[in-house]
Amino acid sequence: MLNKLTIAVPTGRLKEEALNLLFRMPHCPSLPLDSRKLVIEEENSPWRILLTHPKDVSTYVEYGVADLGIVGKDIILERGNEIYELLDLKIGLCVMVLAAPERVTLESLWEKGRIRIATKYPNFTRRYLQEKGVIGDIIFLYGSIEIAPNIGLADAIVDLVSTGKTLRENHLRVMEEIVPVSGRLVVNRISIKTKGETIRNFVEEIKGVIRA
Repeated sequence: MLNKLTIAVPTGRLKEEALNLLFRMPHCPSLPLDSRKLVIEEENSPWRILLTHPKDVSTYVEYGVADLGIVGKDIILERGNEIYELLDLKIGLCVMVLAAPERVTLESLWEKGRIRIATKYPNFTRRYLQEKGVIGDIIFLYGSIEIAPNIGLADAIVDLVSTGKTLRENHLRVMEEIVPVSGRLVVNRISIKTKGETIRNFVEEIKGVIRA
């Protein structure tokens, strides 16, 4: 089908909200998303869906494997892929924060001169410290970031926070809210030219769903 759109959808925390948005669109085709397939396509459907790891969505879009993608702003800031951000989808709302043990203040943290920060976002955190004029060592972790300060691995963490419950349970508190994070619709730079009208129609439809 000419101008068929390939859309990369993340698995993980954004998956349910992302699919709910797509299903509510007026021209959403009937897709068998309850299967275990990672590439979902029907012959006469105007869309093809790729279910991918959240951190891979922007890379799929950058290299044109997908025309469009739904990806967290945190991934966009960390990966720096060459893509265009089209729309804030208002899903997966959370905040990227600097957090430290409850006894620590922001002033005492900066006064250390050189600090260690544990994070899943090393590139973003490095730029954040540079903007603050702080010398820091970045400790990259895949998960369980919250335990790092209390076992002596780091002075603080940079991570996403939604409710703050995990921070409180690990005796951490937010020192600074760095940037709000939500799911974004992104597009490949070539697709926006070659499939411009189809993509504009898609964007208008999904805007209508968000406003409803």
